Amino acid sequence: MEKKDWKTWFRRFGVAGFMFFLIKGLLWLAVFWGLLEVGCNG
Repeated sequence: MEKKDWKTWFRRFGVAGFMFFLIKGLLWLAVFWGLLEVGCNG
């Protein structure tokens, strides 16, 4: 039973970590794209 609980927690943190880094990466891409747009048009 304890091993099943460990796997459940590991899966939750794995999904949360994946979502965190996915969103973080997309935000950085948006920041760099925005800076590139401002730099090229300015």
